[in-house]
Amino acid sequence: MARLVRWTALTAAAALITAGCSSGSSGDDQDDRGTDSRRPSAPAPPGVPASLASQQLDWGRCKGTADSSAPGGDWQCATLKVPLDWAKPDGETIGLALIRDKADGDRRIGSLLFNFGGPGGSGVSMMPSYADSVSRLHERYDLVSWDPRGVAASEGVRCRGDEEIEAAESVDTTPDTPAEEEAYLKDAADFGKGCEKSAGKLMAHVSTTDTARDMDLMRHVLGDGKMHYFGISYGTELGGVYAHLFPKNVGRMILDAVVDPSADTMGHAENQTRGFQRALDDYLESTGQDPERGTRKIAALLDRIDAEPLPTSSPGRKLTQTLAVTGIVLPLYSKDGWPALTSALEAAEEGDGSELLALADGYNERDSSGHYGTTTHSQRVISCLDDKQRPTVEETKELLPRFEKISPVFGRFLGWDTAGWCHDWPVAGQHETPAVSASGAAPILVVGNTGDPATPYEGARRMADELGKDVGVMLTWKGEGHGAYGSGSDCVDSAVNAYLLDGTVPKDGKVCS
Repeated sequence: MARLVRWTALTAAAALITAGCSSGSSGDDQDDRGTDSRRPSAPAPPGVPASLASQQLDWGRCKGTADSSAPGGDWQCATLKVPLDWAKPDGETIGLALIRDKADGDRRIGSLLFNFGGPGGSGVSMMPSYADSVSRLHERYDLVSWDPRGVAASEGVRCRGDEEIEAAESVDTTPDTPAEEEAYLKDAADFGKGCEKSAGKLMAHVSTTDTARDMDLMRHVLGDGKMHYFGISYGTELGGVYAHLFPKNVGRMILDAVVDPSADTMGHAENQTRGFQRALDDYLESTGQDPERGTRKIAALLDRIDAEPLPTSSPGRKLTQTLAVTGIVLPLYSKDGWPALTSALEAAEEGDGSELLALADGYNERDSSGHYGTTTHSQRVISCLDDKQRPTVEETKELLPRFEKISPVFGRFLGWDTAGWCHDWPVAGQHETPAVSASGAAPILVVGNTGDPATPYEGARRMADELGKDVGVMLTWKGEGHGAYGSGSDCVDSAVNAYLLDGTVPKDGKVCS
C-alpha cells in the first residue's frame, strides 16, 4: 500500500539514477569547483549555534553505490550538519546528503534548491537525471538538491525487508470481510513498528517543519541571502511551510503540481479520488471509449481480480486487486504512459496480469531482483508525523459510499487508505493542515495543471489564496499529467523561466492552453 502523492518521475521509475554522496573527498576527488569562497550574505537563522551556522561544506565528487555508478560530470556531493531536534539546536546533529552542479554561465543568481516530491523522494538520486529539463535555469543557478531527513542517504528509514514487503502484497487493502479487515489493520500496525525500530529517535523529528528549518540553514551555508526554490508535488507543501516560517527569506519560488494546503487527511483522499478518476476519464476518452462505461468495465475487472488474482510471468507472484489498482495509477501520471495502460488492461482482460504487475512494480520501486526502494517508507514516516488525524475504521466505512460514487475504480482503495496509513502509529501527528500563510514574502509562482491526477488543480488555487494577497501568483495550464513545467507547454516554460531568470512575475490568473 502506498499513498499516491508522488512526482511525475514515477512514469520512469525503473530508470531513476541513484547517486551516492561523500562529504570527505580529497586529493584526486577534489577540483576547483569544490572550492567555494562565497560567504553567507544574510544573518544566520535565529537560534542556530555558531558551529552549524559557520560550517563549511566539503564538496567532492559523488561516490557510486552498490546499486549504481556515480553521476559523473561536474556533480558534487557534501554533507550538511543540522540539529536532530530543532527545539534543542545545541544538541545532537544528523547529516543531510546534498548534491549540486554549479551554474554554467557567468551571470550567476545563486542556488536553486529542488524538492521533487514524495514525501520521501531522494533529491540526490533525482537531480542529475532532471538536469536536462532545467538546462536554461542551470545557466544562472547552481542546481542543488538533497535527501531530506529520514530519506535515502540522510538517515533513511527502511521499515521492512524485501521479503516482508513482497509477502505484504497479498494483504487486501480494500477488505471485504472481518478477517481481511483484521489482516489489513495488523499489517498497518506492524509496518509502523518496523519504522519505529529503524528510525529510533529520529522518527519524531522528520516533519515537514523540521525539513523547512533545515532548508533555511542550508540556504545560509550555501551562501544565499534569499531562498530560490523549485518544489514539485509534496515539494509545494514544503515550500509553503518554508515561506510561512521564513517569509522575508523567500526569493524566487516555484510551486508546481500543488498539494492542497487546506485539505486534511480525508480531504486529500477525496481530492485524489476525484483527480485520478478525472485522469482516467481523459484517458478513456482518448481511446474512443465512453468514460462512464469504460470505468464500469475496469471496476468489474478489479472485482474479478479481487475474487481470483491473475497469474503473471513473475515466478510465484500473482496480480492482486491492490497491485492492479497501483498498476493503473502509475501510467495516469503522464500521457506518455497511456499506451502502456491500454496494453496492460487488454492483457488483464485476457487473464494475464504480467503487464499491470510490471507497472505496479515501477510504482513500488521493485527491481528485477526483487529489491524494493524505500520512498514509501520515508513517505509514511514523514506524513504520519505531519498529520494529526487518525481516521477510524468506522469513520472510513461511513465515507466509502461517497468515495466509490466519485470513482468506482479508486474510491475504495483511497478511502480505506485513510484508516490504514497511520493506524496505531507510534508517534502523534502535529497538525490538521499545514500553515502556509506568508505575509510579507516576495511573489511565489503557483502552477496548477487542470489534468493533474495526484494533486488536483483546485489545490493550486487554494495554495495561492492561503499564501496571501500579493504573494501567491496563479498560473494555470490546461494539460494532462502530474506537473506542468517541462511537460510540453512553451507558455508554461516561458513564464517559469522568465520568473526565475529575470524576476518577471506573470499576471495572476494567467492561463496556458
